[in-house]
Amino acid sequence: MTAPGRRRQILDVAAEMVAENGFHDISIEAVAQGAGISRPIVYEHFGDLAGLLEAVIGQVGERALTQLAAVLPSGPESEDPRDRLLAAFRGYLEAARSDPTTWRLVLMPPEGAPETLRGGIAVGRRAVVAQLADTVRGGLGTGERSPDPELTASMLSWVADESARLMLTHPDEYPVERILDHARWVLDQIAPRLARPGP
Repeated sequence: MTAPGRRRQILDVAAEMVAENGFHDISIEAVAQGAGISRPIVYEHFGDLAGLLEAVIGQVGERALTQLAAVLPSGPESEDPRDRLLAAFRGYLEAARSDPTTWRLVLMPPEGAPETLRGGIAVGRRAVVAQLADTVRGGLGTGERSPDPELTASMLSWVADESARLMLTHPDEYPVERILDHARWVLDQIAPRLARPGP
């Protein structure tokens, strides 16, 4: 295995252990065993446990931001903002479903999570809310502009995060399509003038 590949493998094993057991119960020995390698290999790549955990936090933040950048609302202003929001919501849920370890750490940081992880999550949330605020500034297609785009965006972000938590903790009970169907219904109640016509 190449050195970058080995590094990714160790980080993935460590992130999974942290997501399952928290930061207090992780050790170089446990990570080495989980990766099927010797402890010196872990030390060679990360120096010590603190270096390994710092690298895990960096990887989690980078993955989450990369995935969010790919799914946050975009498209022409003339496009129905609801369609843009729903497409972004689907992308977010699919990202969380395909990378549950990263999103468990972001959405449900375990007890003892370092401040660098919490701080990175807070910075990411502010960026998401800012982009959502731009999307909802003109309203949800009813002709009524949002009186407070930042608050509207914060509430939508909270609903999206809570939905992702439900999906991650109870995937059989809260699959992506169930969540999206309900989101469409809610938007139809908020913006009835844009309710989709029947067949």
